[in-house]
Amino acid sequence: MTPLKCTPLADWHKQHGARMTGFAGWTMPLHYSSGILQEHLSVRKFGGLFDISHMGRFRVTGPDAVPFLRRVLTNDAARLELWQAQYTILAQEDGSALDDAYLFRFPEGYCLVVNAANAEQDWHHLKQHAQGFSVLLEDITGTTGMLAVQGPRSEQLLQKVLTQGELPPPVRNSVSQARVLDIDLRVSRTGYTGEPVGFELFLPSEQTLRVWQRLVATGESLGIRPIGLGARDTLRLEAGLTLFGHELGLAPDGTRIPIFAAPSASVAVNLTADRGDFIGRGALEAQAAAYQSYRQGTVQPRESLPRLIRPLAILGPGVARQGDEVYWNGQRVGWVTSGTVVPYWVFTGQDADAVPTDETGRRAIALGYIDAEVPREAAVEINVRGRALPTRVVRRHGRSDLPPYFRPIIVQ
Repeated sequence: MTPLKCTPLADWHKQHGARMTGFAGWTMPLHYSSGILQEHLSVRKFGGLFDISHMGRFRVTGPDAVPFLRRVLTNDAARLELWQAQYTILAQEDGSALDDAYLFRFPEGYCLVVNAANAEQDWHHLKQHAQGFSVLLEDITGTTGMLAVQGPRSEQLLQKVLTQGELPPPVRNSVSQARVLDIDLRVSRTGYTGEPVGFELFLPSEQTLRVWQRLVATGESLGIRPIGLGARDTLRLEAGLTLFGHELGLAPDGTRIPIFAAPSASVAVNLTADRGDFIGRGALEAQAAAYQSYRQGTVQPRESLPRLIRPLAILGPGVARQGDEVYWNGQRVGWVTSGTVVPYWVFTGQDADAVPTDETGRRAIALGYIDAEVPREAAVEINVRGRALPTRVVRRHGRSDLPPYFRPIIVQ
């Protein structure tokens, strides 16, 4: 058996009471002593610190870096300015995803951040398609660390610890260079929690522990604590963010999920006329046309896009899990791709003036791969071990458009 890899913080996690678990070949903290639900609540009201050094990081440089990236990624690297990032996908020719990723442009070149579970296959895929391009690919996962600071007080925390430089402008996907202690790092306004305010940090691997300790010590007075993989997953699900192996990749019936089935395709795929050809473009154009038809309500489902990823609010007691079947009018119309119970803060006030109280609740939510003709707000049922859970197809589980708080949308 191959030994699990360790991030620079693995010993710190163990020494501070984390329950460790194997994940994608790495040993990672699942949660700390307070548990997943409390960690979820802490991020939503105060903030959280995440060790994400297990993510794959590939540097792309050379004269053909941009043409190469335009070929292998669905977004357009040519539009990425210095100190910016973009969400993108490594597509297959049939229009399904090999992986989803984030591309960053730094002065020394591009950095592609991929899912830890797919890093090896992504690396081989990129190396294969690099033939014929004058590019240099470097796997820098082992020489760089990566941390995330997410939540309403995350900006306040970083302002306290920065010793030089500035945070990136308050625009999603902007990036800057700064210092903590005497350590140079890159700071991006990105994240995987749905929080309106959040950052990810890139820094030398050997300095990761020092920066983490400073963040933990300074964040304590702000209510910001270390967070494990468990809450990272419940947070992204509540925000409706896709996870490869659930909302991208293979569906529960073994078929490949089209990229445009996921709402993230709207920001990850560039199909403009000047974009040029790239892997999967033909299939993605057909999916995009079908998706537009669904939105206009003009045609029946097409072969290129038979189902869509939809948020599902469970209205009765029970929890749905990946693979549970979804029924509408007595007919099976799809499957749950992710499901769990999440806690939430009860808010007082309206819209931008709303603030969390000290009262909390819990709700069962899911994402499902559902036949495209099923309308929004449709009443459906999820079959959980022979029991039908009343469920509603909803637009979203929460709002990220009114900083500094993520606001839950509770369906009665």
